[in-house]
Amino acid sequence: MSEPASKPFLLFCALIFLFFTSTLPRDLPDATTRTTTTTTILDVTSSLQQAHNILSFDLQTQKPSTQTTITTSTPSFSNSSLSFSLELHPRETIYKIHHKDYKSLVLSRLHRDTARFNSLTARLQLALEDISKSDLKPLETEIKPEDLSTPVTSGTSQGSGEYFTRVGVGNPARQFYMVLDTGSDINWLQCQPCTDCYQQIDPIFDPTASSTYAPVTCQSQQCSSLEMSSCRSGQCLYQVNYGDGSYTFGDFATESVSFGNSGSVRNVALGCGHDNEGLFVGAAGLLGLGGGPLSLTNQLKATSFSYCLVNRDSAGSSTLDFNSVQLGVDSVTAPLMKNRKIDTFYYVGLSGMSVGGQMVSIPESAFRLDESGNGGIIVDCGTAITRLQTQAYNPLRDAFVRMTQNLKVAGAVALFDTCYDLSGQASVRVPTVSFHFADGKSWNLPAANYMIPVDSAGTYCFAFAPTTSSLSIIGNVQQQGTRVTFDLANNRMGFSPNKCQ
Repeated sequence: MSEPASKPFLLFCALIFLFFTSTLPRDLPDATTRTTTTTTILDVTSSLQQAHNILSFDLQTQKPSTQTTITTSTPSFSNSSLSFSLELHPRETIYKIHHKDYKSLVLSRLHRDTARFNSLTARLQLALEDISKSDLKPLETEIKPEDLSTPVTSGTSQGSGEYFTRVGVGNPARQFYMVLDTGSDINWLQCQPCTDCYQQIDPIFDPTASSTYAPVTCQSQQCSSLEMSSCRSGQCLYQVNYGDGSYTFGDFATESVSFGNSGSVRNVALGCGHDNEGLFVGAAGLLGLGGGPLSLTNQLKATSFSYCLVNRDSAGSSTLDFNSVQLGVDSVTAPLMKNRKIDTFYYVGLSGMSVGGQMVSIPESAFRLDESGNGGIIVDCGTAITRLQTQAYNPLRDAFVRMTQNLKVAGAVALFDTCYDLSGQASVRVPTVSFHFADGKSWNLPAANYMIPVDSAGTYCFAFAPTTSSLSIIGNVQQQGTRVTFDLANNRMGFSPNKCQ
């Protein structure tokens, strides 16, 4: 073919090629190479307004009289058949400590939370090292007669205890604010006479004013179930140590505990603390909801319990419910597992995490509870910030950073290494963070549960933290606004969004 004739032919071929390529779907090449990022909206204006409001919150509009006494008789129950609810309140709406600004409040919370996390990992380490109960003894503390008249003194806010509930103790029942804690088993409250007691909202409990108070003997099953115990005059003494050096020490006894109008339970084993250092300022004591034999859940023979935690900067409240499984079609369920080395903690079968709808490359071993009792991840209402093993945290954080390059970066704050300057923004889109469970279901977190303000100027941080411990923990910041159900009878957990009412 001559060169002049070839030019029209080549032009014809080019036109045919352009025609066919123009009819193909224009997004076809991208469909195989581009993955859609799922996002959710963070309402910056609303969360900063909450941060401002909590600093100026008026306690008198929230807390009931501290002198409440139930004088009418309430029904008594002793089995697992009764369903009942208790109100839950964030710490700052019940007991107020002055902070000069919101950042100082956040740093105080994070300080408490670090102590809390250290206490849980220290307890697990003791269990893994097979430290027996007989090796643990209370401190050499003797209550002397002259000590009994010592005035009540203030402690320091070292314990965690971010959510309080109100129960009656004794007969006649007096009402007390108690810390809710799924990471411990021993129920206790401060008692008169005090060798050393911290400041609490309610009057100190006086066991001599109750007709149902009864000391526990050293030979009893309750005393032998304590991790740390000793005897004095045939009566059982208890001690609970926490990771920051704080502790509670006193007499172990049984007492009636009442739950609003739902009824009362007799012979609940609890600690009557005469020497309490650095713990849970504001609350009278603690309700242990762990899996051990002395926990409130086990003593009530509860088949299930659930709670919904409102935002800690909110003035609202929610409920702690017993024996009422509330799992709807929108609930995410997951296996509930136990560690044979320690029965307190509630482990959940987590298989992975995703950011923006894309699975993060995390070693499968990062969340696995092995035969020796190492590893695994627990759900805990007393720990605020979710802690992940470094091999899980680093790729999670890196994935989040890659998908938020449009946001202005800010400096690290306390245990948070990934922070952003969102000042001047009303709202922003951030990649969705999700937990994926062993049964194939996933729990998508609201943006406010992992992007939290750390000051009132608009600095927000990615609310996860790394740990070198083998134990990972899903904390209460990630749980906010979700009803968390512990279905003890069926060994499963449930996460139900927007079920706080």
